[in-house]
Amino acid sequence: MARIAVIGAGMGAMAAAARLAVAGHRVVVYERAATYGGAVRRFEREGFAFDTGPGLLPLPAVYRDLFVKTGKQPLEECVELVQVDPSSLHLFADSTQVSLPNASRAGVVTALDEALGTGAGKRWGDFLVRAREAWDRTRRPLLEEPLWPNWPVLADREPYPSVPHKKLLRTRRATTLAEVAARELRDPRLTALLESHALAYGLDPRTTPAAAAVLPYMEHAFGTWYVRGGIGELARAVYERCLARRVEFRFDASVERIVEKEGRAAGVELAGGTSQAVSGGGTVEDADFVVAGVAPGVLDSLVPGTALRGAGEVAPQHGAPSRLTVLLALRGGRPEGVAHRTVVHTADREDELGRLFGEHPGLPAVPTVMVSRPDDPALVPDAEHEAATLTVTVPSGLAVSESEVERVLDAAERAIPGLRDRLLWHEVRTPADIAETTGADGGAVPAPALAAAEGRLLHPSNGTRMPGLFAAGGWAHPGGGLPHAGMSGALVAGLIVEGPEFRGSQ
Repeated sequence: MARIAVIGAGMGAMAAAARLAVAGHRVVVYERAATYGGAVRRFEREGFAFDTGPGLLPLPAVYRDLFVKTGKQPLEECVELVQVDPSSLHLFADSTQVSLPNASRAGVVTALDEALGTGAGKRWGDFLVRAREAWDRTRRPLLEEPLWPNWPVLADREPYPSVPHKKLLRTRRATTLAEVAARELRDPRLTALLESHALAYGLDPRTTPAAAAVLPYMEHAFGTWYVRGGIGELARAVYERCLARRVEFRFDASVERIVEKEGRAAGVELAGGTSQAVSGGGTVEDADFVVAGVAPGVLDSLVPGTALRGAGEVAPQHGAPSRLTVLLALRGGRPEGVAHRTVVHTADREDELGRLFGEHPGLPAVPTVMVSRPDDPALVPDAEHEAATLTVTVPSGLAVSESEVERVLDAAERAIPGLRDRLLWHEVRTPADIAETTGADGGAVPAPALAAAEGRLLHPSNGTRMPGLFAAGGWAHPGGGLPHAGMSGALVAGLIVEGPEFRGSQ
């Protein structure tokens, strides 16, 4: 039985902790905050409750697998999963709109044809078929296997089979998501639909590889799910599964340094406690392995210059955008038939992309806004009120003014008519709040790992250059997002339990 120290109680770290405990190891989680969840947090006020991180669960099979492998109770006995239908309502700049059914290719094709004109649905449906090929080619190395030393194969090969396009007597293929939209979808509204999947993860569609087609495909193929009571309930269930497996949690426990002995990780130094005192004034807790579920800057401060992959290897992503979240307490109940998720698309794509990814970052004049309106009595004081959440991708480090929040509210009124008259109060969560919660520079939010693009969108492997030290969570392979975080925990547990010969789930 090994002693394992886990730094952080985010979703990836807790997934690793539960799996390692089931394998017979003694696992202690050290979390600097007073609670678990990492980026998955909940805000409550006056009977209203909101998710301040992710609000929906794609690819729930990842957490179903976690619960199957760590206990007798399946996931559905620990939380209530609800398939969101429609999957989303899209409001475009030209006033057209389309409601997309959940996990139904035929339904989506029909809805797009009816809303955008004959042929739109077929072009999107054909795109999804090609996206499936990209998914089949990359699913295992990007989600189910550790990032092995031959990772440049993923970096150099574009898995999306784009349609050949002749120009000036030469045959060209789309290499970016924006080029896929322009050459294969050929409709500004379908372009907005496709690019919104990239923007939601802070990715610039003009430079994001065509392989990002897997993002809308995942949603189409596996559906979009809501956890009754909010995603915080999923975090609670994972935490309780850890407790059931006798994982020990120490909250308000700040790790100041990863201890190294004879060239390998050998424990953690805390700011205080009751274990062995060291000359620096902190305390040391010995461990045979250390799992770090923290942002790259935090990890580098714990073990400077040794943990992250270096030259010629996958380096951590830098400059990732952040999110602005506005929580709305509304008088009046949620209207019948309202979509759980509405995407209000910008009227000025070029301004939005320039503001998000250009040299002079700022909030777009008319931002794309994702409006979440869960049909969940647990989130409101009574049936005469509604809780809604607005989410906007913004540059990391952005200091948000009240006038910019007002612009977000203006855009959201397209989805919530009469919003101003119904508004009791609102709370704002900025990149600075995310930075405080997660430790990520500027409140950056990690994107999922993607193939191609010379490896720019891969994340450092779960193993590090320090033996005995492993990385889990959104800033390690396979990247950001709830399912990816869960998979990182599975990969770390596999590498510790089975060793270097571990080849991923079967």
